[in-house]
Amino acid sequence: MSYYITTPLYYVNDTPHIGHAYTTIVVDVINRYHKLFGGKTFFLTGTDEHGQKIQNAASKRGKPPGEHCDEMVLHFQEIWQELQIEEDFFIRTTMDFHKKAVQSCLQDLYDRDEIYSKDYEGYYCESEEIFYTEKELVDGNAPTGKPVQLIKEKNYFFRMSKYQDQLIQHIENNPKFIQPDVRRNEILGFLRQPLTDLSISRPKSRLSWGIEIPFDSEHVTYVWFDALLNYATAIGYKQPEKEKQFKEFWPECHHVIGKDILMTHSVYWTTMLLALGVTLPKQIFAHGWWLTEDNSKMSKSEGTVVKPLDVKDIVGVHGLRYFLTRDITFGNDAQFKTELVVGRVNTDLSNKLGNLLSRSTNLVNKYFAGKCPPPNITKESSKSLKILGETVAEEVREHVLNMAPQRAVETVVKLLDETNRYVDELEPWKAAKENLPLAGECLYNTLEALRISSILLKPVMPIKMKELIQTIGANSICSFEDSKKWGLLEEGTSIEKSEPLFPRIKA
Repeated sequence: MSYYITTPLYYVNDTPHIGHAYTTIVVDVINRYHKLFGGKTFFLTGTDEHGQKIQNAASKRGKPPGEHCDEMVLHFQEIWQELQIEEDFFIRTTMDFHKKAVQSCLQDLYDRDEIYSKDYEGYYCESEEIFYTEKELVDGNAPTGKPVQLIKEKNYFFRMSKYQDQLIQHIENNPKFIQPDVRRNEILGFLRQPLTDLSISRPKSRLSWGIEIPFDSEHVTYVWFDALLNYATAIGYKQPEKEKQFKEFWPECHHVIGKDILMTHSVYWTTMLLALGVTLPKQIFAHGWWLTEDNSKMSKSEGTVVKPLDVKDIVGVHGLRYFLTRDITFGNDAQFKTELVVGRVNTDLSNKLGNLLSRSTNLVNKYFAGKCPPPNITKESSKSLKILGETVAEEVREHVLNMAPQRAVETVVKLLDETNRYVDELEPWKAAKENLPLAGECLYNTLEALRISSILLKPVMPIKMKELIQTIGANSICSFEDSKKWGLLEEGTSIEKSEPLFPRIKA
């Protein structure tokens, strides 16, 4: 089964912050899970490099826009590498194949009278690159509170309003198309009002940095019309040599975005695709924001954003990946504080997982010469742990398919909690002196729980879980199918004595 997942494209007007890292890490985790399940996947991320914000950011740095983009994109690529992001393609909207595809789409729509020109007056929000009508303003600003300026100019317009009823019908007929439900309802509420047409050009006299309109050399393409097309062009749209790839992956496309860009993706993008005769993506999922300590949205202009590498330097890349996946219901807002990250890493990874591995492998080395004890189920608690262990994998899969990675991780943590209780009950360090077979039974089943947990946490913490799997000699029994089966570790397998996998972090 094919699976295609995307992050938004990030503006290269600044360096990445924790919000960018959150989206990209969670999408990477979801994609890795689908790979684990045996799917053929494609993961896309990249940068949005045209528009007013980029032109202004470059001007402030005294750089030509192209040079500015070439320098700033490196920040994203380098940080993603440090955070162990494994995308299949990193698109830049300045790439030639993308620009040609955008112009082809524009010409196609213009030739079919889906685009027309007129003089326009509206309130333009530069930071959002969106026009608002006077009725949409709140206290003279954009609905988000950002400042606007009144602009009058000739623009080209896409007949977005023509597709309003068709879009409503699609959303109503496909309840999972926009998620969570609160965002779906938000878009349906918006679409109950008359939909205006969309300005899709900017005069070069005001904005020169963009893709030139093919039928009017005095205008460039509106940045959202340009950027949104990346999701299709990146996998082969308008490129005959990649037609097979496009047909394979596009029907399974899942967009993961922040809720602040829900409108552009759920209305602008979808109506563009309807006009172009392209099937709509399978799902648009809008996640929440990471908030500051006073529960306001992090803001670069107010200096409240957190840099992901600052946090990574405290808790490690795996600690950061784990926290961002584990500690927020996907779709909700959540508060971000470094002490919350440290607390979660210490509680779950140091205490529950790392300590369990350290205790069990040390006891195997002390009492069983570093060899896996024989499998055995004589105790009721051993039987209960086995039953739980055999059900975890499918539950994880179900949560991931429902875009709930945090619940997938919680499911594995429940297995770890039960395993720790099991070890505390049977006390193998005592049993080894009086009842060695009972100690072996406990340690064998603990190692099996660790094996299954490590497989199912590998998408979240790939390198650390690979180390765990190697420590317990499970390299050949670490597939998703293997995570559904209890008792695969063979008696006599070499078990290494584990150093602390997640050393406790001092707050």
